[in-house]
Parts: sequence; structure tokens; C-alpha cells
Amino acid sequence: MQPEGAVLDTLHTSGALKEGHFVLSSGRHSDKYIEKFDLLRQPKATSEVCRVITDRFQDQGIEVVVGPTTGGVILAFEVARQLGVAAAYAERTTNSGREFRRGTTFSLGTRVLVVDDILTTGGSLRETLAALASHPVYIAGVAVLVDRSGGEVDLGVPYIALATMDIATWDASDCPLCRRGESVVKPGTTAREGAG
Repeated sequence: MQPEGAVLDTLHTSGALKEGHFVLSSGRHSDKYIEKFDLLRQPKATSEVCRVITDRFQDQGIEVVVGPTTGGVILAFEVARQLGVAAAYAERTTNSGREFRRGTTFSLGTRVLVVDDILTTGGSLRETLAALASHPVYIAGVAVLVDRSGGEVDLGVPYIALATMDIATWDASDCPLCRRGESVVKPGTTAREGAG
């Protein structure tokens, strides 16, 4: 099985790829949702998908694997463990950016791989790359488990997605699931509501 098929299969079998009627954090509605923590709670499955990233970057001299909080931390740790290198974490600041704390430093020319879970708009990755820009590092690449933008996001650095999905979303006023009267779920909560 090709890596993309294997990753999508893992998302299905772990229960992370869900179908139904969802209100996304943007307020838009969708018939699919990826609950990354259903995957990340399973160390064996997480390790398997991280192995695909590790294999892609094994021979690129990576010295530090960086991930944005929250899900990216788990992936950065596991990819770094598999590569035998250090991990670092880009934490949110009070002004909606990211920074490296807790004594994290980078040597001049450090080759960095940035990893994250689900790319939608690329916001957390852009913030992480901006935080790295104030350090003397070389960005060797960015890897994500799933690009749900359908490949529309350009980060300006070498980039791979283990799987790409073009997941349809609708404004609540134009949602076909609402028109059919399907109950809606707000991911991250236990809330189930009537039709949108």
C-alpha cells in the first residue's frame, strides 16, 4: 500500500476520520472531520504514521524536529525519537504568535524539520516558521499527516503531506445537511444539536 493509502487507512481504523454533520472551529459545516486525538491516543498507530515521515527525511541530516502545540508536540517527539535527534516545541504567545521557551536554543545552521498533524489554513505552521525565523536555523522541510486544504496552502518551504483531502465545507446558511435536518456535532465538545 502507498504511504497515502496507509495513512488514510490508519485514520479510518483509529476512528480519527469521522463522517456526519460537524460545525468546524471556523463556524463552517462539513460532512467529514478528522479528530487527531483519536489517532494520537494510540501510540502504535501514531508511531506507524510517524515512520512514514521519518523514512522521507532519514537522509536529510535533520538535527531537530519542531512541532507546534498541541498535536504537533506528540508528532515532533516521535519523529525525533525515530530519527535519533532532539525535539523542540513552538508554544503560543499571548499575542497569537509562537515562541520557543523552556531553555530551547538552536546552534547556527541547525537543520530543522517541522511536523504537524492537520493542515487546514496553515496558520499554526506559519506561526512556527515565523518563530524559527528569529533563530539561526535552516528549514529542511515541513511534513503534515493530512492536508485538508486540498493542496491549496503554500508555506514557502519544501513541504509534504502524507495524505491530501479536499474536504467540502459550507456556510451554515447553505449547508445541505442542515436542509436535510441532520443533527450537528461540535467537535471538541459532547454537544449534539438539532439541525443547523
